[in-house]
Amino acid sequence: MTNRTVFTGAATAIITPLTPEGIDFQRYGAMIDWQIAQGIDAIVTVGTTGEGSTLSDEEHRAAIKFCVERVNGRVPVIAGTGSNDTAYSVELSRYAASVGADAMLLVTPYYNKATQKGMYACSVAVADAIDKPCILYNVPGRTGCNMLPKTVAALAEHPNIVAIKEASGNISQIAEIAALVGDRMDIYSGNDDQIVPVLSLGGKGVISVLSNILPAETSLMCKKFFEGDVVGARKMQLDYLELVNALFCEVNPIPVKAACAAMGLCDDYLRLPLTPMEDANKQNLLRLMRGAGINV
Repeated sequence: MTNRTVFTGAATAIITPLTPEGIDFQRYGAMIDWQIAQGIDAIVTVGTTGEGSTLSDEEHRAAIKFCVERVNGRVPVIAGTGSNDTAYSVELSRYAASVGADAMLLVTPYYNKATQKGMYACSVAVADAIDKPCILYNVPGRTGCNMLPKTVAALAEHPNIVAIKEASGNISQIAEIAALVGDRMDIYSGNDDQIVPVLSLGGKGVISVLSNILPAETSLMCKKFFEGDVVGARKMQLDYLELVNALFCEVNPIPVKAACAAMGLCDDYLRLPLTPMEDANKQNLLRLMRGAGINV
């Protein structure tokens, strides 16, 4: 167990409410307050789900600063500062640290498809530049490269690299990581359909898309597991499986933004190349949301 655990339980990879004019900070603040009131354990700002890749540098920084200030220490704030440009990631991470972000989420370099050596060097460059905890983020389905367990194990030697968000979907790979570094690095599920499986391997929680619409329930699923109610946690995992699948039936965050808009939390506005959800998929998502007790 690392002594630099950033959070235990569920962190919301929060959407960024957008309009044609830019970030809707009024709604962003309201969403942050609602998440905390619902009992979420941490908030990840401007990650993949927050459309960080299509925000301008000015918007990216403004969103991080706003989130830190709005949260005001109530829960940890994790800033999505990874990039396929390591120099930019270093610069953005330094900024996020300077405005009070509690930790950084560092996605593997996308599109460049770095080698294992390159992924290692990129992560170390950022971790060396700041005195804040860094969470690695492995999501090969989006980045085109997979950080292997041996690379994770090497990075676990760095005092500032304290965790990994594992979204490979490969439970065998996650088990191998746990075997190699489970006593030195925290593991978070990066997939909402694998929360309980990852917890069963010693994971500390989830960085979640589902919790944008069900924050209390996602956090409760983790709490049940940690309190020994494995059957209860498993039931929640399986009960929400169809809803989770609907949230990923199109590219994230298209469905979750449609879901949040249906709840009145934001406009259903995305930046190109993302486009609004197909109507048939949206109607199925809304049906499943109603089945989960969400008023839409």
